[in-house]
Amino acid sequence: MTTREPALEHLMNDDLTIIPIETPSLGDRSYLVHDGEVAFVVDPQRDIDRILALLEEHQVRLTDVFETHIHNDYVTGGLALAQHTAAAYHVNGADEVAFERTPIGDGDVVEVGARMRVTALATPGHTFTHLSYALHDLGPGIGTDREVGVFSGGSLLFGATGRPDLLGPDHTQALVRHQHASAHRLASLLPDAAEVFPTHGFGSFCSAAQSDATSSSIGREKQANPVLTQDEETYVRELLAGLGAWPTYYAHMAPANTAGPGAPDLSPPERADADELRRRIDAGEWVVDLRNRTAFAQGHAPGTLNFGLDGGFATYLGWLVPWGTPVTLLAASAEDVAEAQRELVRIGIDRPAAQATGGPEDWSTEAPVSFATATFADLAQVHHHRDVVVLDVRRAEEHEAAAITGAVNVPLHELWSRVDDIPTGEVWVHCAGGYRASIAASMLHTHGRTLVAIDDSFDNAEAVGLHLVGPEA
Repeated sequence: MTTREPALEHLMNDDLTIIPIETPSLGDRSYLVHDGEVAFVVDPQRDIDRILALLEEHQVRLTDVFETHIHNDYVTGGLALAQHTAAAYHVNGADEVAFERTPIGDGDVVEVGARMRVTALATPGHTFTHLSYALHDLGPGIGTDREVGVFSGGSLLFGATGRPDLLGPDHTQALVRHQHASAHRLASLLPDAAEVFPTHGFGSFCSAAQSDATSSSIGREKQANPVLTQDEETYVRELLAGLGAWPTYYAHMAPANTAGPGAPDLSPPERADADELRRRIDAGEWVVDLRNRTAFAQGHAPGTLNFGLDGGFATYLGWLVPWGTPVTLLAASAEDVAEAQRELVRIGIDRPAAQATGGPEDWSTEAPVSFATATFADLAQVHHHRDVVVLDVRRAEEHEAAAITGAVNVPLHELWSRVDDIPTGEVWVHCAGGYRASIAASMLHTHGRTLVAIDDSFDNAEAVGLHLVGPEA
């Protein structure tokens, strides 16, 4: 388990423990629940060694693995985990899958050990076959039982719900109304004190909105969640109006999950020298520099692309790379390569083509190249002296909310195929904070463009005198 992916232990009482297993790079949580002897897991990620380590640490035996739905944003580790531990693998019996599972459906009850009772509840909306799982603690004695909470997957989230549009426009209208009904079903079946344990909503594009909350309950969601405070028509209208683009790699996740993914191979990729890296770049493969954007701008191997490990690495690489293109990883250390490799297997990029460690002087027979970085204050000064192209690579909905007057908007996820649409001249590229701008700058640099990457918060743009347009500007 890396320092970027903590497991946050939540002690329910003396004997029942719920451990959220964070995957912040994808904005998701998995859950390990145990009573001190036996355990179950909900929505495990592909890299199951994190869960196996927790099982060993807590000295508990895994008996059951539950999937809330066929996931669209990551490759599941459920089948591999169940096979490794001989646990029952509970997947909705209505889902068409190519592997053996323990089918489960609405109202089915699974007893886990002597104290934990898990009830499946049909909660369509994120998908048609989505299930939530209510946990009832039978307690250590008579009169000590209680409803602990619900593992709500992509149904009821903190202040939001899961997206209803990932199965395509033909199903969105039906699913969004199912989502409203499902949230109300959970709110009616469970007491206000019952906790909500969602899988999505921590930055995942599977969520229709984001919240800063780290915990919640049915009672709190009744007070603040639009799906429970708005009538159906208002909820449907406002949720659909707020949906933006989602990563293209999502299209590959459900097929992988219905096929039954095995455990990942996390052994180190083969090493590549400078000549091999050049050959791969010339062949149209992606050679990805994992260092932070400051280091990349100061000097990098010609033809390489920057997807730093300090941001949404897997989400943006998976979103932008033409699917199936070989990916080679460059990093300062073997540990950074291993971390990137772990993130990539979660989205189905199972084996990097190669790797190299060190620095740009080790990765090319040519001298390192660089580009300038700046702030919005620098851009404001430049505007007084010469014309430049201001390229905004934020998503369309971000640009529409507030944008620098005259800026050209090409969302980052469209840039690789639209480089020729960028006007000629010196390009100053920006996003909301700098991470996406560096990715875009690295792409433009491989095409020989003269550019400056703005490494600054967009919140500073108006404060330094740049005129903004848009409904919120």
